[in-house]
Amino acid sequence: MTQNSLGLKSPQESLSDLGAIESLRVPGKEEFRELREQPSDPQAEQELINSIEQVYFSADSFDVVKYELEKLPSVLNLQELEAYRDKLKQQQAAVSKKVADLILEKQPAYVKELERVTSLQTGLQLAAVICTNGRRHLNIAKEGFTQASLGLLANQRKRQLLIGLLKSLRTIKTLQRTDVRLSEMLEEEDYPGAIQLCLECQKAASTFKHYSCISELNSKLQDTLEQIEEQLDVALSKICKNFDINHYTKVQQAYRLLGKTQTAMDQLHMHFTQAIHNTVFQVVLGYVELCAGNTDTKFQKLQYKDLCTHVTPDSYIPCLADLCKALWEVMLSYYRTMEWHEKHDNEDTASASEGSNMIGTEETNFDRGYIKKKLEHGLTRIWQDVQLKVKTYLLGTDLSIFKYDDFIFVLDIISRLMQVGEEFCGSKSEVLQESIRKQSVNYFKNYHRTRLDELRMFLENETWELCPVKSNFSILQLHEFKFMEQSRSPSVSPSKQPVSTSSKTVTLFEQYCSGGNPFEIQANHKDEETEDVLASNGYESDEQEKSAYQEYDSDSDVPEELKRDYVDEQTGDVPVKSVSRETLKSRKKSDYSLNKVNAPILTNTTLNVIRLVGKYMQMMNILKPIAFDVIHFMSQLFDYYLYAIYTFFGRNDSLESTGLGLSSSRLRTTLNRIQESLIDLEVSADPTATLTAAEERKEKVPSPHLSQLVVLTSGDTLYGLAERVVATESLVFLAEQFEFLQPHLDAVMPAVKKPFLQQFYSQTVSTASELRKPIYWIVAGKALDYEQMLLLMANVKWDVKEIMSQHNIYVDALLKEFEQFNRRLNEVSKRVRIPLPVSNILWEHCIRLANRTIVEGYANVKKCSNEGRALMQLDFQQFLMKLEKLTDIRPIPDKEFVETYIKAYYLTENDMERWIKEHREYSTKQLTNLVNVCLGSHINKKARQKLLAAIDDIDRPKR
Repeated sequence: MTQNSLGLKSPQESLSDLGAIESLRVPGKEEFRELREQPSDPQAEQELINSIEQVYFSADSFDVVKYELEKLPSVLNLQELEAYRDKLKQQQAAVSKKVADLILEKQPAYVKELERVTSLQTGLQLAAVICTNGRRHLNIAKEGFTQASLGLLANQRKRQLLIGLLKSLRTIKTLQRTDVRLSEMLEEEDYPGAIQLCLECQKAASTFKHYSCISELNSKLQDTLEQIEEQLDVALSKICKNFDINHYTKVQQAYRLLGKTQTAMDQLHMHFTQAIHNTVFQVVLGYVELCAGNTDTKFQKLQYKDLCTHVTPDSYIPCLADLCKALWEVMLSYYRTMEWHEKHDNEDTASASEGSNMIGTEETNFDRGYIKKKLEHGLTRIWQDVQLKVKTYLLGTDLSIFKYDDFIFVLDIISRLMQVGEEFCGSKSEVLQESIRKQSVNYFKNYHRTRLDELRMFLENETWELCPVKSNFSILQLHEFKFMEQSRSPSVSPSKQPVSTSSKTVTLFEQYCSGGNPFEIQANHKDEETEDVLASNGYESDEQEKSAYQEYDSDSDVPEELKRDYVDEQTGDVPVKSVSRETLKSRKKSDYSLNKVNAPILTNTTLNVIRLVGKYMQMMNILKPIAFDVIHFMSQLFDYYLYAIYTFFGRNDSLESTGLGLSSSRLRTTLNRIQESLIDLEVSADPTATLTAAEERKEKVPSPHLSQLVVLTSGDTLYGLAERVVATESLVFLAEQFEFLQPHLDAVMPAVKKPFLQQFYSQTVSTASELRKPIYWIVAGKALDYEQMLLLMANVKWDVKEIMSQHNIYVDALLKEFEQFNRRLNEVSKRVRIPLPVSNILWEHCIRLANRTIVEGYANVKKCSNEGRALMQLDFQQFLMKLEKLTDIRPIPDKEFVETYIKAYYLTENDMERWIKEHREYSTKQLTNLVNVCLGSHINKKARQKLLAAIDDIDRPKR
């Protein structure tokens, strides 16, 4: 037994355990006192207690006496018994003392607990008195109240219950009549209110679910909610064709109440797809049935692809326009739907940042992200659907049956649609581009071939009369170039017009978001402006014609034709007042355009070519993917016009034999290229030719022939100079217009094809002005009688013995030829304005030919003395002096050519040999005559043979 075991029992339990021991009793107070007063050793006592066997602390049924007796040995020993008895007494005394100590230690608590028990007893007695009084009072109340009073109390309680029941019944009645209000709200399209009401009714119905009628109402409300969702889906589908911001806001609020915003977005895209299909089918079906006029035809059962093949050519363009209008409405609705979500997403984000519900914010952000991705993905999907529908419509009819203007109109509509698609989703419209490109190229090839044949017909019937246009004429004034119209001054020539900077671009969706349709412009577009480019009488206005006669009528020194119609060369304007005599005198003698308005020189054919270029550029501007093909065909128009001008007026095999380089290598290369690639030189097709050759010939055009009405052999008209000027300068003007259009062409030309454009301009367009030299050389070669001059020079005696002071008669004859040439130029200039560069070229050619004729005449001399050589110098100086009064050209062309030849007569043998090698511009005949005739007098025969051999060496490579 341990001390811990002892401490587990209360003092009463310990005493009861000890009471079972024989002769053991609880000591009294006196004995407690004695025990406490006895001297004690706590350690010894504790050891005694610890020595007590554990069995003494077991259950209450433990029999101590029996236990001790059973322990006795079979042979008893008195001393051992007494000793064992003393030990038990000591243990008893220790336990008794320990118990006494514990009792005394717990005495205060015992007393306090006893007092509490006494108090509790007193309280119980008081409660018994109260209960007794309560029973007595209840008996009194029972005797004092009647049965009616108790009935009133029961009725009051029942009344309260009935009031609650009535309230519940009224709520149930309201719930049952909710379907009427819901129908009204649905008719008013108040979908959020209807759903809110329905959800509240369901919540209220769950409160009264213990009523049997509520179960049926719950089912009815659920059906109503499903019906609302169906009507909500129908309302959502209406958004696809006519977006209404208030209507869509209600629909989105309704779906948000249902917690189905993602489902709504999926349904919306399905409706847009269906709307595209239904829209195009109904538009095409309407036109097909309208044109068919037969209601029995089951067009509605046809597929859309088959239905498109029944559209008639007359209704094709209106149907296409209406088709694009309808598709525009669908895409605009989608665009405005995206705008609505972007706006409300920003508002929701701002409001969410102020709130504290993180879970709800995360869910909202997830829905918003899903909707955004769905809308962005839907852009491309919807545009692809639109492209496929329009492509199917385009393939349903062969576009080659349309006239050019109608075809351009179709391209314009498709181009506007592709612009819509690019702004809609950033797509390059590959489907539409590829489809329309193939049809456009095929159409344009056939169209271009026809136009080339027409151009050949125009050229062969062209009489090369001047087409009178105003001095401020610009190709931008033509209808075909209206699409290029910008803010330019009409008085400035096209080559000097500045390119205006474009303003800030406004997208079609921004422009027509609030109303209108970009395809209505196409249907209603009519260019009501008329072209005002032709001049009636060579004057810009009647006032200008009158003002030309106002002043200086008495100035006899000023030619009458110069006083009239004077035009400023630089600006082309006719002044309000006539110019002074000094001003007119200061004008160049070679300017034959003083009596004509400085308007562009062009013909009707030139104007037609320019109009064709405008039409080609319209197609290129509308459909940029075919820009290269269009520019290639435009270059063929210019090539053919240039080749025709050269063929009519510049082809002369004897030109190149002059050695003057009249045709540059670049011009010859260009003409050869045009002839090989564009001109069909064969008269008829060879039946044995291969298919490839036949196809190549289809791409070529027969060489044009000059009209028989154009006479180029009359000396009175300077061999058709007026016609040559009109033809050549119209080509130069056409080249200027191409140069003006180069920036626009360069902007639309694909980068990989730009070298072709640069080559066309550098090798073809820039060579147009070079045709002036060979064309006007033919006139110059016939304008003067050079053969007569050679005859006159042959009659001159050059072996005179004295120095002459009078020039020969052939000089006067030559100057008379130049005076006659000047008069003829003036006569021609009355018909056609001769630009200053043209007159300069004509004078230069004539002077050059005259000088070379003089050298040729000198080379024909058989005998010549030193005095004869001096006479040659006198004749040439007289010719130059008189010629400089007739022309302003400085220096005189080939002046050194003559002077050098004359001065060579004075060279020595050694100098002559070097001179021959350095001056190869002279012919072999001229050099040989120089050696034989002029130098024969002062060199020996051997030296002459040496010089002739040197001439022969120079001439040998030429042979």
